[in-house]
Amino acid sequence: MRVTMFGYQTWGHRTLQALLDSEHEVNLVVTHPKSDHAYEKIWDDSVADLAEKHDVPVLLRNRPDDDELFEALQQAAPDVIVATNWRTWIPPRIFELPRHGTLNVHDSLLPAYAGFSPLIWALLNDEKEVGVTAHMMDDTLDAGDIVLQRAVPVGPRDTTADLFHKTLDLFGPITVDGLALIASGRTDWTPQDRSKASFFHKRADEDCRINWDWPAEDLDRLVRAQCDPYPPAYTYHRGERLAILAAEVSRNVYGGTPGRIFYREGDGVAIVAGADARRGRNRALLVTRVRTSDGVEHAAQDYFTTMGGYLTDRP
Repeated sequence: MRVTMFGYQTWGHRTLQALLDSEHEVNLVVTHPKSDHAYEKIWDDSVADLAEKHDVPVLLRNRPDDDELFEALQQAAPDVIVATNWRTWIPPRIFELPRHGTLNVHDSLLPAYAGFSPLIWALLNDEKEVGVTAHMMDDTLDAGDIVLQRAVPVGPRDTTADLFHKTLDLFGPITVDGLALIASGRTDWTPQDRSKASFFHKRADEDCRINWDWPAEDLDRLVRAQCDPYPPAYTYHRGERLAILAAEVSRNVYGGTPGRIFYREGDGVAIVAGADARRGRNRALLVTRVRTSDGVEHAAQDYFTTMGGYLTDRP
């Protein structure tokens, strides 16, 4: 089939490579310009460079809503459009243009975690598996009928980076396999159960701020979710911003006031956590590695040279 691809970053790059290696003809690629957004400067393998290397025409667009682009798509006359990590709304006149419609590939197990940063949100919510969904695009973002879906387990100490690599490996195969089903003439796709749908916004700096009223288990997942190369979870110590790079849940129970720098345990420093920590029933967040605002990393026990004082969510 003749395929036009809308894609961006490493997800789009991996999908385009799979299409180029397949029996299908990629006749046009549409991708976004480079971005300064914190979450769009990582995993940023260039879709445009890969397309140009293979002599595939490339159009750069932030939004695909202009007549020039629509005319280019009409001239390309794709049998199907494939969209992967396209960051803005695609209008119906485009996604309905090919005779087989548009196959969107999204990194969650839809209908849950539609929208943005699904792996981070899923890890925060202690999901036991994540995955990738190939679905037919319709008027509602990430809500079309499911063609294929594949899952991978979330390990007990996985980070978002771990989940990225696990799910990235699914993108090429699920795209090519989905196109094979479409080419076979099948149209009996599975409607999404909208009663189970959830839609998440883009991550921002505020989403990385540590609230010491959260239980230690939730804070541990936040630190793993905001692992390198993502913007790290952070707090404030003596008015200065402090990134928490590595942590785990303490073995022991610590009572007191949330945010208290309390006790050395193993290789870390226990920080009291949980809104009800005063009852003395909670485990602490055992911080093991931090980074100061000047970019220098420290083992927590080297940074916190004395116990006492508090970590706070504001300067």
